[in-house]
Amino acid sequence: MNEKFLDFINKYSESRLAIAVSGGVDSVCLLCWAAKCGLNVTALHVNHGLRDAADTETQYVQDLCQKLNVPCHVFYWTADKPLTGLEAAARDARYKFMTDWCHEHNIDALMVAHQADDQIETFLMNLSRGSGVSGLSAMQPESYRDGIKIVRPLLGIFRSELIKYCDDNGIKYFSDEMNDDESYTRVKIRKNRHLLSEKMGISDARILLAIENLSRARNALDSNIDTLVQSVMYDNYALFSDSFLFDLPPDISLKFIGVLIQTIGGNNYQPRLNSLMFALSKLKSDCKFTLGHCTLRRFKNQILIVPEGAKTSIRKKNEKIKRLQKIKSNQS
Repeated sequence: MNEKFLDFINKYSESRLAIAVSGGVDSVCLLCWAAKCGLNVTALHVNHGLRDAADTETQYVQDLCQKLNVPCHVFYWTADKPLTGLEAAARDARYKFMTDWCHEHNIDALMVAHQADDQIETFLMNLSRGSGVSGLSAMQPESYRDGIKIVRPLLGIFRSELIKYCDDNGIKYFSDEMNDDESYTRVKIRKNRHLLSEKMGISDARILLAIENLSRARNALDSNIDTLVQSVMYDNYALFSDSFLFDLPPDISLKFIGVLIQTIGGNNYQPRLNSLMFALSKLKSDCKFTLGHCTLRRFKNQILIVPEGAKTSIRKKNEKIKRLQKIKSNQS
């Protein structure tokens, strides 16, 4: 068993955990390692009903869990399937099933099986989009989605090691035919990534090192941003001076506005960098527009961000803030 995995999960030895298990080699290996370590885990499997083998995979995951003495819960995605954006919709549905279940059962963290190859592919995909620090730091070992802690114990481990472990121990797993479909950007990157090393000498290890360095920068940035965000939030909206935003360095401004939109809009992700840059440009003069389920308004020297559909009277928000400040002053 991989030492990096053991070091990572040591602090979760007393936690109530769930594991997302699709039936692929990554999640099957994660499940087996977690069971072997004696972690308190429940396997969560989502049958999307999108492939002929879906029911076979579901039965295999249930059988494997029974063999490992791990509780298993299966979800069935029976909602109407969208004609476009099916992959994203399936992912969102999968996380919604699992995070709702984790809330209902007081789970401390949900483990998912993203590994080093996924991490490098995510970095390269985001690089192709011109992403900033957040995108280029790729996936974080620990993050949150829908209020549930998401942990990724395999980010430093390559798929080849997971395959070897399963093959050496006679553990069955399934392959998704979508992993060979080069119409998907991730698959195209996966099949051509070797050229970076062979033609340019940019090894996987160097890419992972760059991601680690970017992650440290992201964490330092996030710490400062959180303080700034809390200073301008009132209930479910933000109100602040334009100078507060534009006196910040550009990278901080972009991250600041992105976190506010993500928080107020109730989104799992921030808007993409080009959308945030457009928003900053718009906010340099009086305006009103929507982005990320939020309405952003600038009037004179103040900027207001509220949930989309909420009232955008800056005057009334200022009056409310003054009342709250007066109450706090009287209480102290």
